[in-house]
Amino acid sequence: MSLIIAVPLFLIFSLFGAIGATRGGGQALPAIFSGVFVIFLPIIYAILGFIVGVITAFIYNLVAKWTGGVEFTTEEVS
Repeated sequence: MSLIIAVPLFLIFSLFGAIGATRGGGQALPAIFSGVFVIFLPIIYAILGFIVGVITAFIYNLVAKWTGGVEFTTEEVS
């Protein structure tokens, strides 16, 4: 999922950095930010995904106590 977001943003920030550098402003910050962004975005996604998963599981467990949870039956098909 992070590749879908990170790659286009990396290209856009790199383009901004190249435009800033050619105008003589020496504005390489967008290019540097894009490199850091590509490295840290998957890590941030993993951390936030874990935190959201823990919060969601906690909320589900609270609701399941009050409502009885989700029940399903299975049967063997021969």
